[in-house]
Amino acid sequence: MENLHLKHFKTTSHSLSSMKLEDTVFLTQTDTTIGFVSQNAEKLTRIKQRPSHKHYIKAVNSLHTLQTFTRVPSMHKNRVRRAKKTTFILPNTHSYRVIYNSSHLLLLNRLKWVYTTSANLSNASYNEDFAKSMADIIVEPLKVNQAASRIVKLGLFTLKKVR
Repeated sequence: MENLHLKHFKTTSHSLSSMKLEDTVFLTQTDTTIGFVSQNAEKLTRIKQRPSHKHYIKAVNSLHTLQTFTRVPSMHKNRVRRAKKTTFILPNTHSYRVIYNSSHLLLLNRLKWVYTTSANLSNASYNEDFAKSMADIIVEPLKVNQAASRIVKLGLFTLKKVR
């Protein structure tokens, strides 16, 4: 297993243990790309300069955590359980991805769930300097940017590939 290093970057007077993790923006290698993760959607919206009406993908650490947010239609339960690197838009119009990547789960198991997004300005490409300057905590190592997750919209009885 890889060694992950937290690099506390913005505040020097506070320790990691005294920070409120719910308001912290992490820059980390997610299961698909280098991205920002946080439980504070408003803070992510300000950083990305993104329209506030757009929803973020909610990454969860387990199927049990997913059940606390929504109900997966019976027809799609096996699909959601077995899918890797796939985001599902459920009938409640929110997007969820269950994470199975062991290094990303090290952070996610502490938080249970996070909003996740690519580490760039809205409609712009990845810029490492921008990403590092906007993050409260950087979780290293940061690898190369990979392909984004597949997105599938699930209806009660339908399935539609979005990306």
